[in-house]
Amino acid sequence: MKLGVIVSDLRRTVNSFERLQAEKLGVILVQNGIYHAVLKENGEASPILAKEGAEFYAVKEDLESRGFGDGDVDGKVKVVTYSDFVDLIMNDYEKTAWL
Repeated sequence: MKLGVIVSDLRRTVNSFERLQAEKLGVILVQNGIYHAVLKENGEASPILAKEGAEFYAVKEDLESRGFGDGDVDGKVKVVTYSDFVDLIMNDYEKTAWL
């Protein structure tokens, strides 16, 4: 299964997220979820970015509305527009989940 997971919050609990299994896993950071792509705690990236085999995306408009740009984003994360976000969930992933 190809699963797109939309993360819209900065909660530090990753238990449900860690249990996700998919043939292809995409993690799309939206709204306050973009903080996972830009903030570091004690020099460490968000635990969400440690998910093995996942592809990570952050929505550009949400980054910009919070004062961040492409250069602030962790190298594992691809910056996409809302239009790209829609294309991802409609074309690249069979199922989506919102965490």
